Amino acid sequence: MRRRQESRDERRAREFEAFVAGAAGRLLHTATLLTAETPYDNPRARRLLTLALAHTYACWDRLRGEDPYDRARQYLATRFARGAWHHYGGVLVRFRPGPDATLTGLTPQERLIIVLRLYEGVAEEQTAALLGLPEERVRTVCDRATANLLHPPRTPAPAARRAKTAPS
Repeated sequence: MRRRQESRDERRAREFEAFVAGAAGRLLHTATLLTAETPYDNPRARRLLTLALAHTYACWDRLRGEDPYDRARQYLATRFARGAWHHYGGVLVRFRPGPDATLTGLTPQERLIIVLRLYEGVAEEQTAALLGLPEERVRTVCDRATANLLHPPRTPAPAARRAKTAPS
């Protein structure tokens, strides 16, 4: 009996290691896009990935034919959404964009929908179900975020801003 349990545990560990070897890179990239961190300095993304992989390992035996990548991605997305909501006190704010970060100009919800829909290729219906939003809302947020990425709002030049604040 004990030997059977040990062999089951070894098989589970080997299967999970193979899954991590194949999926961890893409999941880390997804988490990095969600957190809008740079690829070389991404502690929040690495934490999200660790939590998603730990959750996937914990339910590995209960997957029963379900795709472990989908399960990990789903946990990653919901954990990010919940964390962003609590981190900003229920208000989804925009970040100040950095010079090289394209997605930082979007709200966390917009980033989440853009990454799921465009990078991960998740269907609109699945994204809506995952986030608990109506499909129309997902479509609208995705369209608005895509428009903001393609045509970012222009900010006045520094000289023009100083001219407005200068005393007359």
